[in-house]
Amino acid sequence: MKEKVKIFDEKMKKTYDHLLADYQTIRAGRANPHVLDKIKVDYYGSPTPIQQVGNISVPEPRMIQIAPWEKSLIRDIEKAILASDIGITPNNDGSVIRLVFPELTEERRKELVKDVKKKGEEAKVAVRNIRRDANDSFKKLAKEEVSEDEIKSLEDEIQKLTDKYVKDIDKAVEEKSKEILTV
Repeated sequence: MKEKVKIFDEKMKKTYDHLLADYQTIRAGRANPHVLDKIKVDYYGSPTPIQQVGNISVPEPRMIQIAPWEKSLIRDIEKAILASDIGITPNNDGSVIRLVFPELTEERRKELVKDVKKKGEEAKVAVRNIRRDANDSFKKLAKEEVSEDEIKSLEDEIQKLTDKYVKDIDKAVEEKSKEILTV
């Protein structure tokens, strides 16, 4: 019985981890190399993550520097960044690419916080859907001669997990919102 709860616990954990990974790609005025995580560069015909074609560093709080391992990739990296949704124009000096992050306006910060909250709500809905699926699967166990008390106990356990992950998600939303609003 416990292994059934464990399966749903893992699904909820994946939802939470996905939310945290998503939050890392949101830029909050400071340079964060994770904003480049979703960008792929055309490397000899195959889309390759930007981290695999060059060295990424943060020399200043609002700048990311990309030093490609092959100078011929500078154009392709620039194209990939321009085509992405990070909204920053790359500057290159022939050997490295620099991304300078502008200060976020108050309006943009509020938009980002709304987006953070929306993603948090979506994650909570996903966790609740997992709880519903779990409860449905437990109800099916009733047909397999499992006592009502055992099913009630499983449902209580799933509810405790749901509450825990919803609380964790709320905390993550609060922390990310605070980070974005901090000037």
